[in-house]
Amino acid sequence: MLNSKSRSHMVFYNIIASFIAKGWSAVVMLFMVPLTLKCLDVYQNGVWLTISSLLVWIDQMDIGLGNGLRNSLTTYIAHDDIKKARQAISSTMAMLVIIILPIFVILSLLVWYGNVYAFLNVIPEKIPELRVALLSAVTLVCFTFVFKFIGNVYMGMQLPAVNNYIITLGQTIALLTTWLLFVYDKATFFNIVVVNTASPLLIYIFSYPYTFYVKYPSLRPSFSFVSLQSAFQLGNLGVKFFWLQVAGIIQFMTTNILISKFFTPAMVTPYQIAYKYLSLVIVLFTVVCMPFWNATTDAYARGDMSWIESASRKMNIFTFIIFLLLVLMTVISPYIYHLWIGDDCYVPFGMTIMVSIYIFLLALSMRYSYFLNGVGALRLQLYMTVTAVIFIPLAWITSSYTHNIMWFLAVMCLCNIPGILVNLIQFNKILKGKAERAWRI
Repeated sequence: MLNSKSRSHMVFYNIIASFIAKGWSAVVMLFMVPLTLKCLDVYQNGVWLTISSLLVWIDQMDIGLGNGLRNSLTTYIAHDDIKKARQAISSTMAMLVIIILPIFVILSLLVWYGNVYAFLNVIPEKIPELRVALLSAVTLVCFTFVFKFIGNVYMGMQLPAVNNYIITLGQTIALLTTWLLFVYDKATFFNIVVVNTASPLLIYIFSYPYTFYVKYPSLRPSFSFVSLQSAFQLGNLGVKFFWLQVAGIIQFMTTNILISKFFTPAMVTPYQIAYKYLSLVIVLFTVVCMPFWNATTDAYARGDMSWIESASRKMNIFTFIIFLLLVLMTVISPYIYHLWIGDDCYVPFGMTIMVSIYIFLLALSMRYSYFLNGVGALRLQLYMTVTAVIFIPLAWITSSYTHNIMWFLAVMCLCNIPGILVNLIQFNKILKGKAERAWRI
């Protein structure tokens, strides 16, 4: 049972451990970008990045069960209810299997019989193996979809650092196998897609027996513990997270696809280089923010609002530091790009500025949404997903008239602002005990 002091200590230890994991993850990413460009040309790399964005959709099709599990698990552990915790885990895994089977069948048929070349705006002669590569990626990601709940279990146990290590290990395996493909001259488009989608699955498969037979045997999934009532409760909370996830995908994760469609697949590469460079700040911000999510759930379940207020003051200071860091990274970006990728790809400075603004807005949104998610304040966030509905048509109109990717990026930033303002107002109202009507949880 956590008191305010021990909760803060757990947050601190998770932040330190996550810094190590995410630090190595950043190193892996820094090596992976130029290595992949060496394996594939700018065009093929842009197509692979676009496919990666499509695969994110599969990952989010869990109707929010993962996030629902982490919140519920924290609450059950706070009340020492191991039976309900095991029911939640067992029911989540069963529901994930039920959800992914029809999705896998439908996607496989669409990939095999649909015109994937027209959909992705890809020239068939440049990537003749696109259909087979995409089908293989869908298959591997669907398997990963089921096993990735292991990470949510650790986050529910207030150990997000462990989840970070699992993800980082998968990325490391992907880097090593990509390097081996390059060394042995086997780096085809198909092979690059397969090793990058198979590596995370491999780590999750090895994590399963350790998690449920060594670390937490009392929480091991079992068919006898699958509960319709538990599944309904998780689904009721999870579906709210799901719509937030879908809105996030529509508004932000489809960027690679939209750039490929509105401009050219080759334009995806410089955007992703700028994004991957500046998103190191998001990695840093997530390391600090993530432990606060379930710590906030625990504090709120125990009525410890003073701890939440103290944590908020610390986050304000850290958000300002993030702003200063982004300014510095933007100024020195031309030198970093030269050292990092050389002359393999040119990234316009204006694009870096726009991506930097977008990254800061994203961090500012996370600063409040992690706390709101922790206390289950999702209703207003759901209302604000209307910005995701208007993002694609607004981006299409802007791109059609300007033919300039900078205006496209400006639309991305603009659609992020309303949600930030609402999150800020609701958070302060909840903290001060003045949340009424629509502002309540």
